[in-house]
Amino acid sequence: MTFENLNLIAPILEALKNEGYETPTPIQAQTIPLTLQGKDVLGCAQTGTGKTAAFAIPIIQLMNEQKNHYTGRRPIRALILTPTRELAIQIAESFENYGAKTNLKYEVIFGGVSQNSQVKSLRSGVDVLIATPGRLLDLISQKFVQLNQLQFFVLDEADRMLDMGFLNDVKKIITKIPQKRQSLFFSATMPDPIVKLANTILVNPSKVEVTPVSSTANTINQAVYFVDKENKKHLLKEVLSDKKIDRALVFTRTKHGADKVVKDLVKAGIKSQAIHGNKSQNARQRALNSFKTKETRVLVATDIAARGIDIDDLTHVINYELPNIPESYVHRIGRTGRAGADGIAIAFCDAEEKAYLKDIQKLIGKQIPVLENDNFPLVNHQVEKTPQRQQRSSRNSGGRNSSRRR
Repeated sequence: MTFENLNLIAPILEALKNEGYETPTPIQAQTIPLTLQGKDVLGCAQTGTGKTAAFAIPIIQLMNEQKNHYTGRRPIRALILTPTRELAIQIAESFENYGAKTNLKYEVIFGGVSQNSQVKSLRSGVDVLIATPGRLLDLISQKFVQLNQLQFFVLDEADRMLDMGFLNDVKKIITKIPQKRQSLFFSATMPDPIVKLANTILVNPSKVEVTPVSSTANTINQAVYFVDKENKKHLLKEVLSDKKIDRALVFTRTKHGADKVVKDLVKAGIKSQAIHGNKSQNARQRALNSFKTKETRVLVATDIAARGIDIDDLTHVINYELPNIPESYVHRIGRTGRAGADGIAIAFCDAEEKAYLKDIQKLIGKQIPVLENDNFPLVNHQVEKTPQRQQRSSRNSGGRNSSRRR
């Protein structure tokens, strides 16, 4: 199947050709026709499967084909709600690329930066708004955003919204958009609170599920090293001594941990930068762009910053610290092995993290192969204290948790 088989209009096909797109991914092949038919869609697919194009392409086509009855400033007709600034920027870039041959206008809004330029764009009129929950509610309260003419609503990365404590914000936003609309709901995992939320948003949805829930791509070669916590920095340098690794995305659980890893790597002569919630938006974009262009070899990130990291040909993801939420592991390693490419995901596990590893393996339904680590083997097998694991009950209640502060 090609994109020509999906009844797409010439301007979109031309834009896709310019982007080098030829064959739709499974979620694109299933979601695009359903959306063009005006149906609500419940999409369950792991990260890296092409969800953005799956909803952006048909929305652009439907909006482009409408006759514009409005006069004066363009009203917001499509809202894409997403959890992080990086992902919002990535989605906005995708809309601009796919809709390059149309006359639609797009704007992205997120917190952490001045609202002035965002407000200026909104005042000039926007067809598609891509937003993070906090800044959107803020601008709605200031009456800079009106959603009364909204026709299309997309909730992307819904499970991540829950993990970051945005569930109540999402519910508030839903009360401010028209009940009569077309809605698309995407999530890599489907815990009970997300299923309940989907039921309040969607009307007789068509379900698209291209992979088992919470699965990892078969193209990703996963492995784990058992190593003492204090030796992780030495093991990381040893792994990165392999010159075949031209870029690596490294994950930590905390902002402080990310900065500490960067400090150790820079001291060892390995060009590295951190990306997390304490960094300004401009600093985060500079770090991301430097990583994309291979000026920076190692990008160290926390989960809150990870969803918008979409890097072509990224071969290695290293879990310097295992996540305390098993679903986050799926999202992390999904940064590699994208669009059918091969990838390598290496995890470092100390004694206290064995419980996290057990939860991860239970979630993904497979045992992660263990690599022998002769230079820095795990010596301290005794767990000194029970790790503060994320409780399912608190996550399912939609309460705010520590991951939002990272």
